[in-house]
Formats: sequence, structure tokens, C-alpha cells
Amino acid sequence: MMDCKQYRAALLAEPAVVSADMRAHADSCTDCAKFTQRVAAFEGRLAQAVRLPLPARPPRWYAFAASLVAAVGVAGLLWLAVPRASLAGDVVTHMAGEPDAWRATTTAVSPAALEAVTRDAHMHLTATTAGMVSYASSCPFRGHQVPHLVVQDRSGPVTVMVLVHESAQVADNFDEQGYRGEILPMPGHGAIAVLTRNQNLDAAALDRIAMQVREAIRWTN
Repeated sequence: MMDCKQYRAALLAEPAVVSADMRAHADSCTDCAKFTQRVAAFEGRLAQAVRLPLPARPPRWYAFAASLVAAVGVAGLLWLAVPRASLAGDVVTHMAGEPDAWRATTTAVSPAALEAVTRDAHMHLTATTAGMVSYASSCPFRGHQVPHLVVQDRSGPVTVMVLVHESAQVADNFDEQGYRGEILPMPGHGAIAVLTRNQNLDAAALDRIAMQVREAIRWTN
């Protein structure tokens, strides 16, 4: 099966031609499915623009405008081709630098240590609701320090990142590089990312964990 780079190159070369291999890849890759939607939307706008009626003898400025539309079209396709890191992708990348956070343990962090990490995010985590917090660290993420916590769920260690400087309009599930999780909007307080390395968890279990953690957060302002 083709990879993301091959898929996107083929799609940009001939947006109207979708092979069986391309269709199979798009069905299995959420990021490329979204990329396909962006390309289709752009193609539609471009087609509408170039269908503008031309006078029999177009003035020089009209001809220039037509060439500008074509140039913008090429630039737009190039912009679509540039990979942009998603919030979920950046969260997963961050996890590679925190290998100790995934240890299953029965030892909780001290209340003082947990408070020190969550204080700057103006929040408090109710451990009796979320589960035992075994790891707490203030980590750099996209130019800000954010709480990085690990809760020991019955399914195993679950990481929680509180992203008060980010935003999310709707819940977004992801499955990348061996991690599964969900980005949840926190109206007025950014978003939280909840993820696990347990590939046996189904979507319902992930939702349960995410909602459990979200309900455990108490904002202090």
C-alpha cells in the first residue's frame, strides 16, 4: 500500500483520477482523507474562478487577472502539498521524549508535586475521579509550559496533556505512531489530549477515559 507522500503526490498530479490503491490509503488514513477534502474544495473554487466569462476582446487588465488566477491556483496546490503538523501529531511527537512516563506503577506523585505542575495552568485535578496520578511534569510544548500527567487507569497508563494555549472546536480521535487518543475541547480553557499506547482499547474505552479525565479537572479561575 502507498504511503502518505506517494498518495499526496499522485492526488496533486491528477486530482480527478483516484486509483484503487489511493482509495484504500485514504480509507485508512484520516490525515490524507482530510487532505483530499481540502484539495477537492480548492479545485472547486479554482474551477469556478476560471469559468468567469471573458469579453470578446478582453482588456489588458482582464488578461492579467486571468493569469493571476492561474498563478494563485499553482501556489495553492503547492501550499496544500506542504505537510503541516496537526495538534495530535505534535502531542505524539512530544511523547517520544518522555519514555519514563509510561511505566505502570502503584506509586502516586505527591499532592505537592501535582499542585506545582498544575498551578500555572490554573487547574486542579481530582485524583479520586481521574484515577491515581503517577507522573506529573511541566513540559515545553509549542512555546508554552503545559502540564503533562499520567493517570493509572485499569487499562494501563494514560497520558493527559493540558493544552490551555491551544483550541479545539470538536473532539478529534487519532491513531498515530503506536499511540491512540483523543483531543477534547475545554471551552474557555483550550483543550486536553488524552492518549495511550494500549492498542487493544476500542473507541468506547478511549471515550470513557477521556471523559473521566475531563470531569476530574477543576479550574481555579
